[in-house]
Amino acid sequence: MFQYFESNYVWSLAVAAAIEMGGKIGEIEAMCRPLVDIARRGDDEGTQAFLAAWEAGGDNLVALAEEDKAAGRLLSAGDKFNRAAVYFITAERMQAHGYAPRKALYAKFLSTFAEGARLSREPLQRVEIPYGGAHLAGLYTPAEGAQGPAPCLVIINGLDSTKEMVYRAGLFPQLLARRGIASLFLDQPGTGEALRLHGMTAVANTEVWASKVVDHLQTRADIDPARIGLLGVSLGGYYCPRAVAFEPRFALGVVWGANHNWGEVQKRRLAREGERPVPHYWEHVRWVWGASDMDEFMAIAEHVHLDGVMQRIKVPFLVTHGEADRQIPLAYAHQSFDQLTDSPDRELKIFTPREGGIHHSSLDNTANAGAWIADWVAQRLGGRLE
Repeated sequence: MFQYFESNYVWSLAVAAAIEMGGKIGEIEAMCRPLVDIARRGDDEGTQAFLAAWEAGGDNLVALAEEDKAAGRLLSAGDKFNRAAVYFITAERMQAHGYAPRKALYAKFLSTFAEGARLSREPLQRVEIPYGGAHLAGLYTPAEGAQGPAPCLVIINGLDSTKEMVYRAGLFPQLLARRGIASLFLDQPGTGEALRLHGMTAVANTEVWASKVVDHLQTRADIDPARIGLLGVSLGGYYCPRAVAFEPRFALGVVWGANHNWGEVQKRRLAREGERPVPHYWEHVRWVWGASDMDEFMAIAEHVHLDGVMQRIKVPFLVTHGEADRQIPLAYAHQSFDQLTDSPDRELKIFTPREGGIHHSSLDNTANAGAWIADWVAQRLGGRLE
C-alpha cells in the first residue's frame, strides 16, 4: 500500500483510499505536504489540521468547478465536484465524533457528490428504503444492456466507510454494470447517512435491515427478484455473511476482507495488536454501536462473530482477503471459508502481490481485485464476461 506518511498507517490508509476513489496525486501532495510533521505525532493528534487542509483542497476544486459551470463546461465541472467530494469525505471520516465542523462538512460532501454525479451524467439513482422510522439511503446503478429484469448486487460498508466511498473505489459499479449486473451501494445502520443523519447504530443481527432491502428490490421491475446478491467490505465481512445466513432470499454472498471474529479483534486492539482503520478509534466504535462506555461496547462486540453462522449459508459464497492485511488476520478468511459447510459453491480467494489487492479490502489495488470479484459474481448471477 502506498504509505504517504511513513510512520502513520491510519493517515496513509486515508490517502490510499482517496487515490482509489479518484483523487489526484498532485492535489493530494499539496494537501498532505504541510501535514508530514503533524502525522508523526500519532493517529489522533492533528486530525483537525488534516480536515482544514483537505477541506481547503476540496473548496478550491469547487471554485474551479463553478467557473466551469458558468462557462458551460459541465462535464469538466462534474469531474472537479467529484474529486472535491472525495477530499471532503476523506477529511470528515478522520475526525472525532464530537468535533463540531464534522457535521457541516458531511452536509457539504453530500451536496457536492450529488452535483458531481449529476453533471457527469452518471446513470446513478438515489434510493431511499423505509426503515426504523426513517430510511436507508442507497446509490443504484442499472445494468448495461439488460433485456428484462437484471441481477443486482447490494454492497454494504465496513466500520467507517460510506456508500459514496465504496461506490467510487475502483470503478466497481461500472465493472458490475458492464457485466450486466445492477448495483445498490447502501448506507446500512452504523454507517453514512443512517448513522450521521438518523442516529441508526449498528446491530449484530444484520438480517433485520437486510431483509427490508430485499423487500424493496423485489418490487423493482428492472431487477430479477431471484438474483439478488450481497457483498460486504471490511466489517461488512461480518455483516454480509450474517445477513445471507438468516435471509434466504439472497442468491449469493461475497466478503471483500473477511471479518470472522470482530469481537476478538477488539481485544487484540486493546492489546495494541494490529492496525486501526481510523483515528479516535474507541470513540468511533462506541458511536457506531451506540455504546455509552467501553464496558458496554466490549459486551456488544462479544456477539460480533460468525461461529455457528457460516454453516447456515446455503448459497454460493466467496471469501476474499489480502495476503498482507494489517488490520484483520488472514486466518479469519480461512475460518469463514472452512465453516461454509453447506454452501453448494464456496471459494476462497487470497489476493497476492502478483495481482495486487493484498492490503485491507484491497485498498492498494481495488481495480484488479474488484474485477476479479465482479467476474465471480457475474458467473453466478447470470451476467456476462465479454
